[in-house]
Amino acid sequence: MNVNGRSLFFGSFSLVLVGLLAGVWLSHTTALAATLVPAKPATTAPTTATPAPEARSVAPRADLGEGEQRNIRLFEEASPSVVYITSVALQEDFFSRDITQIPLGTGSGFIWDDAGHIITNFHVIQNANAVRVTLSDRTTWEADLIGVAPEKDIAVLQIKAPREKLRALAVGTSHDLRVGQAVFAIGNPFGLDQTLTTGIVSALGREIQGADGTPIRDVIQTDAAINPGNSGGPLLDSAGRLIGVNSAIRSPSGASAGIGFAIPVDAVNWVVPELIAYGKVRRPSLDLEVANPYVTRRLGIDEGLLILDVARGGAAARAGLMPTTRTRRGEISLGDIITAIDGQPIRAPGDLRLALERKQPGDTVQVTVRRARRELTVPLVLTEPR
Repeated sequence: MNVNGRSLFFGSFSLVLVGLLAGVWLSHTTALAATLVPAKPATTAPTTATPAPEARSVAPRADLGEGEQRNIRLFEEASPSVVYITSVALQEDFFSRDITQIPLGTGSGFIWDDAGHIITNFHVIQNANAVRVTLSDRTTWEADLIGVAPEKDIAVLQIKAPREKLRALAVGTSHDLRVGQAVFAIGNPFGLDQTLTTGIVSALGREIQGADGTPIRDVIQTDAAINPGNSGGPLLDSAGRLIGVNSAIRSPSGASAGIGFAIPVDAVNWVVPELIAYGKVRRPSLDLEVANPYVTRRLGIDEGLLILDVARGGAAARAGLMPTTRTRRGEISLGDIITAIDGQPIRAPGDLRLALERKQPGDTVQVTVRRARRELTVPLVLTEPR
């Protein structure tokens, strides 16, 4: 009785266990089969093809206006005369002593004649050990420095390029310019070569400072965009003639603000031949030496140039001008103080250079001096440059 009951219990338990295992196996097999059966592709509605975009048709236009055509002709005729200038400084390595060339700056210039003379600003090549000139055809030439006039911010270079590559600009005049007339500037602002900007003469008779502090007078003011890199490039009139050399801008940010200045061509046209012939501007001499402005200020002299010395037998000595001397007691006896030449006020050494720049040896000038609280004017015959 007990045995049969136990057997019946184990038999029932075995059947339940087998059923559970079979159910687990069957569910796993069904799930695996479901993952292996490929899904039927979803049915989609038929689509219509989108046509590829086409280029817009070009609208016709009339011929360029007469003013536009004039500007184009001016640029095409003048731009071959404009050059790109790169100044280079030499730097020595402290340890190896090797010399390397370091780019110092860039600017503009233009061809003056078929002898290869190039005009630019003095400040473009100032402190440079070497200068390279790139013509409009992209050829680059080493340039020799021929002469400089810091007081006019003008420098003359020369390259040994074939004459057929050298197209000089036509030279105009600046004394007859009028405010409002059209002007054109060509140069290399920010290193972008062969750039044309246009504007008008905004004002005349402006004054800027040369590299040595000498005033440059009768400067042209223009609103044609002039930026760093334009320096030394030409300012042209509507006939394509040179009327100025772009030199400076006035701007708080350093970029064009519509106020640019150009050295008048009338000054350039007499300075350049002097630089080509002598390497500097030669002025007739007064045969005297004046004190440094720092010295005169310390002596309480507010205006005029104190004469320190006069050359024995020279023009100043013959005119009776008095130098600064020492008495037997060692006290300084101040000489004459030049206050004007031909009525033109003299306040600084630059004024003296300006007063003499158009004079020739043998010309007589009226020199006004202050001597011991007296003012007198004496004639002086100028001599050869020293």
